[in-house]
Amino acid sequence: MSGFIEWLEELNEKDTKVRAVLRRSLAFDPGLYVPAYPYVEPFVRGEDNGWRREVFYLVAGLWAVHWRESAKGLPLSLGRACAAYQAASGSTSTESRFIALLDADQDQLPHRLRQMIALLKEQEIDFEDLLKKLLYWNDDQKRSQTDWAREFYRNLNHETETKITTAKENAE
Repeated sequence: MSGFIEWLEELNEKDTKVRAVLRRSLAFDPGLYVPAYPYVEPFVRGEDNGWRREVFYLVAGLWAVHWRESAKGLPLSLGRACAAYQAASGSTSTESRFIALLDADQDQLPHRLRQMIALLKEQEIDFEDLLKKLLYWNDDQKRSQTDWAREFYRNLNHETETKITTAKENAE
């Protein structure tokens, strides 16, 4: 893909201030926090597309908030991470938050994503996939939203089926 997250990881290895600056950038509209420019602009220079630029800043901030030193496993797409969170927590509000996120327009998306990423603090998130999906968020076919919804429900249903099967086996 773009190598953007890899770029941020390399910058972070040299100076952990990178994460602090990018975390702080989330308090502003994406792309309007000047101290974050050195970390994101190399990937968006020459971009006339305002949405593309905003997405890079948003993902950089979300990456910084969610960053952890050691990865526990394979990173998950947002849809799979939400399904895993709901299955593990039993929270009934996860699905409604997820649907609200999928229905978010360009203006609502940064706020809803910040909330969702905060909720998924224990999940490994695939930020390259997040970047890719957000770049196509405004697609008329809503392919990004559809992909995440499929991943959420397929994985959620798999977890539910596993619990039902286990319960049936224990009852017998």
